[in-house]
Amino acid sequence: MLFGVTFSPRRRALSPHLGKAIAASLALTLCIGGENSVVPTEKTAHTAAQASRAINAGLAYGDTLVWMSDKRLGQALDDAVTVGAKWIRVDLSWQDIQYDGRDSYRWDRFDRIVRAATKRHLQVLPTISYTPPWARTAGCDDLRCSPKNTKEFTKFASEAAHRYAPMGVHTWEIWNEPNILFWRPAPNPAAYTKLLKASSTAIREIDPSAMIIMGGLASNKTRGTSKIAEYEFLDSVLKLGAADYVDAVAFHPYTYPYLPSDETDFRTGWEKIHSGKESLQKVLERNGAQRLHIWITETGAPTGGPGKAANGGVDLAQHGITHVTEKRQATIAVDTMTTAAADPLIDAVFWYSHRDLSTNKEERTNFFGLRRADGTAKPAFDALRNAIQAIQAPSQKPEPVKSD
Repeated sequence: MLFGVTFSPRRRALSPHLGKAIAASLALTLCIGGENSVVPTEKTAHTAAQASRAINAGLAYGDTLVWMSDKRLGQALDDAVTVGAKWIRVDLSWQDIQYDGRDSYRWDRFDRIVRAATKRHLQVLPTISYTPPWARTAGCDDLRCSPKNTKEFTKFASEAAHRYAPMGVHTWEIWNEPNILFWRPAPNPAAYTKLLKASSTAIREIDPSAMIIMGGLASNKTRGTSKIAEYEFLDSVLKLGAADYVDAVAFHPYTYPYLPSDETDFRTGWEKIHSGKESLQKVLERNGAQRLHIWITETGAPTGGPGKAANGGVDLAQHGITHVTEKRQATIAVDTMTTAAADPLIDAVFWYSHRDLSTNKEERTNFFGLRRADGTAKPAFDALRNAIQAIQAPSQKPEPVKSD
């Protein structure tokens, strides 16, 4: 996310109705110790003191787990347990399963994930997306291409539910960031809504109690035909009747180098949930879809990249900043959990990601992990663990929240 002007972030005032304090001691529990210490600021402690409920916490792994050895897979999921996550979000890539054709299914890679997660009492949120070559829109040569035939995708969704519902998978996210070029050749609310309705119907025919989550919306401004602002896209699909087919809306409000709790003059992704002339909350209310809550199925901050690292809320573009320091990442992780827990519209938050993809600094996308590429933990690992522990009610095990 790039911002063109520097602004000083302010703390958003939290509404009085958010409830009683649950974690006055968070300022102590978040002190990690040693050179990786993350000392909570007054803002962080204030947010924690107002968080009033348990929230579904998870780690988002993208499409990495299917390619791991059994040992590495086990270690990756053990980390989810260690940080206190109850959920994992993983790509159920259509391309991975049916690369060879419509009559060929290679479920074994994903089977391992579900079995390993179940063994650790982790709930799985599969994101069904990514089109194999034979099923792509004509002239589109990318796994992010939209399907040329909705029925083919629907069949895959149905087969996935048939296989994994008996294994305990009952929550599904349909596609990833359909409002940007993760839906190629260009985002299309009508085409996405058609696919969403069909796949939701197919999954529920197999598993009537399944929870369906609308594909995670990227936070951005409308730009030509390549990007549609999250609130505009949501408004379009709701007007087309999508609310009757989903139980929640997924959103990806990356805010780095700012904190989710910061208030700015330009609105970070997190601010777009509630504030401004248009917001996700206002779109839901305007379309009579107030029952739909938000699942933040991706958020995080990279600690490497081609430019400079920020250790606070400073403008990315003007200062040549592309990422944050490891200490800042840890602070963002803490603030992410406490801010989400204080917001009654948010039911879940997934931190992206588990481990850096590589040490190549040409791409900041390689550095979102709680661990470095060599496997050593960043300060954010313990910070996230302590933050999750502080916001979870000790006697309450979070479950999917499905509206009536």
